[in-house]
Amino acid sequence: MENLQESDPNKIEKKKTIFCDIDGTLFEYRKFETYETSEAKILPDVRFKMAQWFDAGHMIILTTARPEYLREHTEGELNKNQVKYSQLLMGIERGPRYLINDVDPSVDEKRATAVNLKRNAGFQDIDWQSAGL
Repeated sequence: MENLQESDPNKIEKKKTIFCDIDGTLFEYRKFETYETSEAKILPDVRFKMAQWFDAGHMIILTTARPEYLREHTEGELNKNQVKYSQLLMGIERGPRYLINDVDPSVDEKRATAVNLKRNAGFQDIDWQSAGL
């Protein structure tokens, strides 16, 4: 077996960390007050793409402004819809979100990328390869 320390680090596939919102991105957007009385509707191509990323070993962190008291309900919706993920971060603000990361000066690549989707459009029309995913 090849020793990873002796191999070229540029040839080792580094796993990605994917931060992904839930409402309007994975599920059709709903208002907070309707979460417990309405059914989550998964958007096109979401289940497939999330499973593909997860099964490839990427870290998927779901983010949501949903309050913490809805954690069990939210986890139930994700499980029922077979959405694979690594962690769930709840109670974040509804406003704009920013990802800040450093750049390795020895490698010519971006270390942070953002993908903005049209609300409720799902993943079907996204060129994930151009986005680096």
